[in-house]
Amino acid sequence: MTRQNFSVFDNRLLCALAPDDLRLLAPSLERIQLQLRQSLERAHQPIDFVYFLEAGLGSVVASKEGGSTVEVGLFGRDGMTGTSLVQGDTESPFDCFVQMGGSAFRISAGNLQDALAQSAPLTELLLHYARALGIQTTYTALANGQIKLEERLARWILMVHDRMDGDSFTVTHEFLAMMLGVRRPGVTVALQTLEAKHFIKSQRGEIRVKHRDGLMDLSRGTYGPAEMEYERLTGIVLGKTKPVPTDDAPLKRPA
Repeated sequence: MTRQNFSVFDNRLLCALAPDDLRLLAPSLERIQLQLRQSLERAHQPIDFVYFLEAGLGSVVASKEGGSTVEVGLFGRDGMTGTSLVQGDTESPFDCFVQMGGSAFRISAGNLQDALAQSAPLTELLLHYARALGIQTTYTALANGQIKLEERLARWILMVHDRMDGDSFTVTHEFLAMMLGVRRPGVTVALQTLEAKHFIKSQRGEIRVKHRDGLMDLSRGTYGPAEMEYERLTGIVLGKTKPVPTDDAPLKRPA
């Protein structure tokens, strides 16, 4: 693929690459469309391709015997699949699939490994992203263990909001229930709670953010720290406004 096709990127990691690193990847990058629930990685299977999302949303999910799943990480144009590959492994312990349709640049695992072997700065950036995604996963565990469902939902909406243009996105109650690891009636009640507080508008599968600061307050410190770590590690601004820590109300951090 010719260099001129890459004058503008929507994927933040690709945007951050130095020209020499971009030249290593560009001939192997292929732009593709992503369909809802398309598989990007399968747990304990070799990673064949790595996807740098341009639009849409990807979910990293953990599964247990019996088929139940819960989302442990999410990413959009801020990130990529294949972080296990960047860290020297050939497979992931988790499934990864498209949560909201969009587009991505795809590169084969072998071609990415070849590029990493040739560039320390490229390796450093992608390792820093892998670290940031791991920190996000830690805060997801904190949220799942310590705060109520409507508070977890507020955090999830903020994370999606960061990765989308505008203030609205589409998601079903069934899908939310699967991602949060709860029953659908619980999701319905949680959405109604957020709507009653005038933080969101929820209608026909569409969620519109109305009061971002209210959602941040409701997340009880589980939103913000991981996002700021992403920005510190990668040097890339992620999404929209973040909470500002103060001496009076320090952000919660895992022990």
